[in-house]
Amino acid sequence: QVQLVESGGGSVQAGDSLRLSCTASGRTLGVTWFRQAPGKEREFVALIGWWDSTIIYSDSVEGRFTISKDNAKNTVYLQMNSLKPEDTGIYYCTGGSRYSFSPRDYASWGQGTQVTVSA
Repeated sequence: QVQLVESGGGSVQAGDSLRLSCTASGRTLGVTWFRQAPGKEREFVALIGWWDSTIIYSDSVEGRFTISKDNAKNTVYLQMNSLKPEDTGIYYCTGGSRYSFSPRDYASWGQGTQVTVSA
């Protein structure tokens, strides 16, 4: 059974930085971050593979966010720099047996962590 726990959210000003963490138990191919703004669908942010060099970002965060991993700690980090108000939302991490940009392909989710960016 896969279990995931996110941490590190908060309220910041535009241009600030935050680092999110996702600690996972159970075997997955990698960890994927999604976010969900009020009234909107959950959208892909970034993913990283545990066992290979796979790293993929959405166009909206490419160049501002960096995803990394610490296999010894079963933890994935999402370093978010140059934050914008449109980055506001609940950030979720998930993992499964394959890489996917669709939240429908994942069964196990963390509880989410709120990120609020003020202009």
